[in-house]
Amino acid sequence: QLQLAESGGGSVQAGGSLTLSCADSGYRPSSYCRAWFRQAPGKEREGVAFLQTGDGSTSYADSVKGRFSISRDTAKNTLYLQMNSLKPEDTAMYYCAAGGTWYDDCARRPISGYNYWGQGTQVTVSS
Repeated sequence: QLQLAESGGGSVQAGGSLTLSCADSGYRPSSYCRAWFRQAPGKEREGVAFLQTGDGSTSYADSVKGRFSISRDTAKNTLYLQMNSLKPEDTAMYYCAAGGTWYDDCARRPISGYNYWGQGTQVTVSS
């Protein structure tokens, strides 16, 4: 069982930055895709950033492209989400997730295809 634990959420003013971290217990089969999802109250969970650990490729939702950056420190078994130029609409609970194989297009993998989830960390951006 792969365990994920997020940290780094908080409250920030618009235009500010935050870095989220997600510590994991290492690789497991079917966990090559690593991603950050978010869910705002009353809205569906959406993927914002994806990392295919097989080849290092990344992809982003249009709403965060150019502002967010996903990365992973293999030595620390930690996934990061660097968030810059934050907007009030970025306010949500953020979750890290893992799933998939080395040949998956992680951004196209359905939410149900992510087998492992963290407990979430809240990000609040005030105007």
